[in-house]
This record gives sequence, C-alpha cells and structure tokens, in this order.
Amino acid sequence: MIKQELPQDVLRWFEKATKSLWPIALGSISLRKSPCIRKNCSACASGKGHLSYALSGYQGNRRFAIYVPDELAPEVQKAIENGRQLQELMKEAGLRYVKARKQERELKEKK
Repeated sequence: MIKQELPQDVLRWFEKATKSLWPIALGSISLRKSPCIRKNCSACASGKGHLSYALSGYQGNRRFAIYVPDELAPEVQKAIENGRQLQELMKEAGLRYVKARKQERELKEKK
C-alpha cells in the first residue's frame, strides 16, 4: 500500500484493480443430487439420483437457489471467485480512502 495518496489515487487504483473482474456474482455453487418426478426412474431407484448445479445465496433477506446448466458451472464459479475478490478490494479501498481523506485534511490544516 502507498504511504501517501489522495482520494483520487485510491479511485484510480480501485478502477484499475476491478477492471478485469467480470463476470461477477455472490453466493456459492454446489453440485446437488436430487430425485426426479418420474415414477419408476432407474437412476432414482438405484440411489444414483440426478446431479445438477445450483447457485445459492441471499437477495435481501431472502435465500435463493437457481439451477445452473452443467456447461455454465465453470463460468459461474469464476464469477463467484471474482465476487469474493471484489469484496476484498472494497475492504482495502475503504481503509485507503479514509486514510487518504485524513491525510488530505491534515495537509489543509497545515496551510
């Protein structure tokens, strides 16, 4: 982290750091095994079940889960990783911004 920076410097750093974070998502992806609605399904009867991916998380106070097709699962996983990285960058940006604003205020008071 730079010792002396202005709020504009923090903004430029944040924009550069987040530029490549797409796609983006919050939540988690999981591979689930669930029974189907067909009667006498051999996969369900054998205990194998049916595997499918789901993205789950919260929207406001409500929990959600949405089906993710197999071919989209790697992209959704990358989006979740990008979302977690963005959260970490936001934490760092908050600290750097406050420090920069305090430093800016101190410089104005010295003048």
